[in-house]
Amino acid sequence: MEHGAKIRGRGPWALRAAAALLLALAPASGCVAQAAALRTIVFFGDSLTAGLGLADPGAQSFPGQIQVKIDALHLPWHVVNAGLSGETSAGGLRRIDWVLNQRTDVLVLELGGNDGLRGTATDVTQANLQAIIDRVRSRYPDAKIVLAGMRMPPNMGQDYAEAFEAIFPALAKRNQIALIPFLLEGVAERPELNQGDGIHPNASGAALVADVVWRVISPILLARK
Repeated sequence: MEHGAKIRGRGPWALRAAAALLLALAPASGCVAQAAALRTIVFFGDSLTAGLGLADPGAQSFPGQIQVKIDALHLPWHVVNAGLSGETSAGGLRRIDWVLNQRTDVLVLELGGNDGLRGTATDVTQANLQAIIDRVRSRYPDAKIVLAGMRMPPNMGQDYAEAFEAIFPALAKRNQIALIPFLLEGVAERPELNQGDGIHPNASGAALVADVVWRVISPILLARK
């Protein structure tokens, strides 16, 4: 979650914008129609989304592995990885309008972990995440939002850990959005599935995270083909 900041996906966004312009100028064709039918799922998060520390983040991060699952089923969905290492909920709120310049049909919101590690007040984190949800709904009223839950280690204190974990189901219920109860289910605290820092999944761990996410998002993607 912490460490160096690197935005994944800004380059591809520019390429897609150029491609869209070329398509607009080209004659109508089956290829153009197929491109226009593509929907976009944006993964908006921190280093867990960005794939920090992986040899090939584009392919090995959990969003990259979600794209593989999508392609295997020939679904008309394109993944955008908008993960930024070190991102907090406050940073995400500042960045969300720029991210939403990319068409968004589904947004998976994975933020808050760095807040927890810094001991940010839970009401502040919750307010920031709510504001991000509000921005998405204002810009794309028909977009589906999926919230990824996170937990804190016991050394943060039991009261804080419980209050932090409660943020995510409360937001999901209030906004009637889908919830991934715990993004790192089956991966957290398993050394063989994590990098040396004990926080970021290795390639095998990221594959399991992709499975956890897929269980929640696949019905949404299949319903919106």
